[in-house]
Amino acid sequence: MHIREFLAIDGVERANGDLEQEINGLTYDSRQAGPGRLFFAVVGEKVDGHDYIEEAVRRGAAAVVFSRRELSPKAPAAIQVKNVRRTMALWAGEFFSRPSERLTLVGVTGTNGKTTLSYLVESILQAAGLEPGVIGTVNYRYQGREFPSHHTTPEAIDLQQMLAEMCRAGVRSVALEASSHALAQERVRALAFDIGVFTNLSRDHLDYHRDMEDYFLAKSRLFTDYLSASPKPNKAAVIYGEDPRAQELFAMLRGKNIELWSYGEGPQWDVRPLRVERDVKGLRGTVQARETTIEVNSPLVGAANLQNILGAIGVAAVLRLDRRAIAEGVEKLRSVPGRLEKVPNRLGITILVDYAHSPDALEKVLGAVRPITHGKLITVFGCGGDRDRGKRPVMGEIAGRLSDVTVLTSDNPRSESPMAILDEVEAGMRRTEAMKLSVSSLQSRVVEARTPTPEPKRGYFMEADRRTAINIALSSARPGDLVLIAGKGHEDYQILSTEKIHFDDREVAREEAERRAGG
Repeated sequence: MHIREFLAIDGVERANGDLEQEINGLTYDSRQAGPGRLFFAVVGEKVDGHDYIEEAVRRGAAAVVFSRRELSPKAPAAIQVKNVRRTMALWAGEFFSRPSERLTLVGVTGTNGKTTLSYLVESILQAAGLEPGVIGTVNYRYQGREFPSHHTTPEAIDLQQMLAEMCRAGVRSVALEASSHALAQERVRALAFDIGVFTNLSRDHLDYHRDMEDYFLAKSRLFTDYLSASPKPNKAAVIYGEDPRAQELFAMLRGKNIELWSYGEGPQWDVRPLRVERDVKGLRGTVQARETTIEVNSPLVGAANLQNILGAIGVAAVLRLDRRAIAEGVEKLRSVPGRLEKVPNRLGITILVDYAHSPDALEKVLGAVRPITHGKLITVFGCGGDRDRGKRPVMGEIAGRLSDVTVLTSDNPRSESPMAILDEVEAGMRRTEAMKLSVSSLQSRVVEARTPTPEPKRGYFMEADRRTAINIALSSARPGDLVLIAGKGHEDYQILSTEKIHFDDREVAREEAERRAGG
């Protein structure tokens, strides 16, 4: 494409230089600038792309796109726009020939459940023969290929390029996790969504968003802005009706030529369970999706996963998929990385690893596993450093109230003192009946727990080293108990100060459990 063709896509404030140049590539990274490439000066959270315009020009960039009025870049072509991110997304869509218009595109947003729901949608689409791809938190994948995920939702150029590659590979449908950051930053501008899914809204990312209202408005943009603007003829929103913000979202969308579907456990929702059995082996029962009934048999456990299954069935119902394919897709998904993922062991206990790292997520996952726990519920968790500090005591109180034993430990402390973070979490723990325990008292506590006494005492340990904390939890457990290791889920690293080390909760739990079993 020639620069002048781009100028017609979105309004520009001024454009100077040679506008007849042909562009062969787009980038927001000055290190990738070169002849024929167009460089976007994106303002990020830590760096400002305007500071790298000169470097991009030195590397041969054909043109630069910027927003700061006081600048007059000395480049072969310089284009000033009001919003660089918006322009980048629109131009990237055009440069890669609008691939999302050739795909069935499902966008999933919400605080919790995005990843599991996108896995379920992928499995159902696969069973229906719709050759799915997924762009999300765990990885980006399609046609048997997997790529590491650096962001839940990639930057606009990377996103459009990936969708174009999926089209070329024969992908017909895509489930895309839309983070609040991506929605606020217009990374998904120019995507042609067919369906938007809202899973829930609870406290998270308040280190980025001003407050909960700002956070909700960012999430709602998937529907009010991007889905509404999609050129697809049949658009739908699938919304978790039991969330406190659901009715607001429904009200925003009425009259926008978007079909509205609700899901939840109550009888008033479009997609709801008629009867479902729940235990540590999974979920089994019947789901009603308006006029259609579907028999489900899923190895996924807990109420949160029932909610995710209902949402995925809502997507399938909108797409008018065969109910046999829906049932097959739900059943075939054996597990989701780091989402109530079971860790096999020989200790006679249930070990689950989950990504829950916000107050609502932790409360929901504890509420989900409590009914299927025959013995004690033992929780290991921490809070990340350099992030929202206000949620730390809240999560401490939740864990202390809903767990029999809690082990407070490090998540990703980053630049903060691990013990300082634990002190803030402990402040919430002290609001409950849980008593602080010492590792030296662990053996006597385990012996006491093996006797058939009534209600066990609640207590908590504090251990900054995460491996040691997991070992303490396993040492506290007896056959029939459930150990939940929360906060990091699928992540295989830990950030200590400025160092990123290998650490995988699932791997460590397997190793420590095997060691305790005498393997």
